[in-house]
Amino acid sequence: MSLAKQAIGRMYVIGTAGHVDHGKSTLVRALTGIDPDRLKEEQARQMTIDLGFAFYALPDGELVGIVDVPGHRDFIENMLAGVGGIHLALFVIAADEGVMPQTREHLAILDLLQIPGGVIALTKMDMVPDEQWLDMVQLDILEHVTGTVLDGAPILPVSARTGAGLDTLRATLDSQLRHSPPATDVGRPRLWIDRVFSVSGFGTVVTGTLLDGQLTTGQEVEIQPRGLRGRIRGLQSHNMPLEQVNPGSRVAVNLNGVERNDVRRGDLLTLPETISPSHRLSVRFRHLPEATQPLRHNAEVKFFCGSAETMARVRVLDANVLPPGSEGWLQVELRENLPLLKGDRFILRNPSPGETIGGGEVVEANITRRYHRNRPEVIAALEAATHTAPAELIALTQQSHQQELLDRLMRIVAAFHKADPLRTGIKPESLAHQLGLSRAELNELLSGVVASGAIRITATGTIAQPGFSPQPSKSQRAAIDRALAAFEAAPYAPPSYKETAEILGETLLTALLEWETLVRLSGDVLLTPKALHDFADSTRQALAEEGKITIKTLRDRLQTSRKYAQAVLEYFDSLGLTRRDGDDHVAGSEDWTKVG
Repeated sequence: MSLAKQAIGRMYVIGTAGHVDHGKSTLVRALTGIDPDRLKEEQARQMTIDLGFAFYALPDGELVGIVDVPGHRDFIENMLAGVGGIHLALFVIAADEGVMPQTREHLAILDLLQIPGGVIALTKMDMVPDEQWLDMVQLDILEHVTGTVLDGAPILPVSARTGAGLDTLRATLDSQLRHSPPATDVGRPRLWIDRVFSVSGFGTVVTGTLLDGQLTTGQEVEIQPRGLRGRIRGLQSHNMPLEQVNPGSRVAVNLNGVERNDVRRGDLLTLPETISPSHRLSVRFRHLPEATQPLRHNAEVKFFCGSAETMARVRVLDANVLPPGSEGWLQVELRENLPLLKGDRFILRNPSPGETIGGGEVVEANITRRYHRNRPEVIAALEAATHTAPAELIALTQQSHQQELLDRLMRIVAAFHKADPLRTGIKPESLAHQLGLSRAELNELLSGVVASGAIRITATGTIAQPGFSPQPSKSQRAAIDRALAAFEAAPYAPPSYKETAEILGETLLTALLEWETLVRLSGDVLLTPKALHDFADSTRQALAEEGKITIKTLRDRLQTSRKYAQAVLEYFDSLGLTRRDGDDHVAGSEDWTKVG
């Protein structure tokens, strides 16, 4: 019989923050009796380099986990991995030094991530010269936290060395945690992995703070963004084996079927097929007043969310530059795809010299195309998208409050048509992300609304209003006519993708591809559907007559160039209609309806 408990009640997580050598780890050790500095190098240098973990029990037995983060500027990016997903910040400031550079930087990060609240521990009170000094430091702290998430937070003088003030600190933390909002549970567990290690006889173990749902032993899980599948062999929280863990808990997950070297900090553990990794995001960004330079269009930055970090390039959508202290809309293009959702909080840092410059909230994840800059309709659509709240929407679905969810869906589709009148409709993946639903949940929702006629699914699989059709302007129509005339003049060797884009522009060309007015076979090869059918007829005829076809044969039959004949045959190969055999292509599937 398993010794694991079925589950335990609510758990809390506190995250430390503050300048280097202000006594964070010493205070955690005094509160819990656990040394959070687990690395030998940390113990030797008496400085936290990586994340440390400890826990203690409240008077009623409920457990509190503490994530101890490094304060040194060189290790600020490890700090970012630990501060997400906490209920409360324990903001540590040494009474003998007061507010210092990393004090201000950590405060800015807590504010950008919208940590629910905190307690300010004024440590080393035994080292201050007199009460007047202590009063002066507290006034300085009040000035710095005004207008932030720590505005109004209690300031408690303590000494980890003598124990003075620790009982008051424990009681205040207890009271603050009791009033913190419960962790969101929308049935979609997410655990940003902040540690990975192996245990002899058990295999791979990952740890993190669980968000948005429960995990259960035996459950199949997926490691994103690489899509690795495994199964939960065991669960622990604060050294206690459990059968199930609830959102808001610090969790260690023992994985079966996943190798230690296949997982790293910054990966996300979730359920299979619930989240798709994103390359491009739309975000609302707040530029810190303390930043040393404006944020320029196409700037390269470091992007942080959860425990993940990657290089990224930002596109400023509503200005040429964003000066320090301003807010604006960005599209962020990530160097490495990350499994993000609408509502996730993020931080941006300059790579060199290292500096936290701002952060904000993901408004759209998994965006497939670049938005045009300085377009009012684009900004209006993004503003509309900010009003959808994924957790609330899923809760509404679970409570059968379908009408409000349907109203939101209708508003998103209408905003999409207004922002991009050339597109046939919004892609299901984008709509699902904006609503905070899985594809399965979206399909269930659409089944009823499509049947009612309020929404339709287009021939290309996009979602649109019933009476909507793309409406190019008069000048756009003229450009389309010029491009199609060029394709008609040389149907089997028409203009290249680059040449067509010069006639139409990227936006209009993308629309023609979506409308299937043109077909893109490879990077630079475009054809009309009629020309592609002519190529298909010639290929089938050659296969019937000779049992094979070559690039030269197809080229000569339609008086085209090698470039187009090769692209066509490779396209047919990709559909399984033909199969390459040396220099020849022989018959494959007989289902030529795949050509369209």
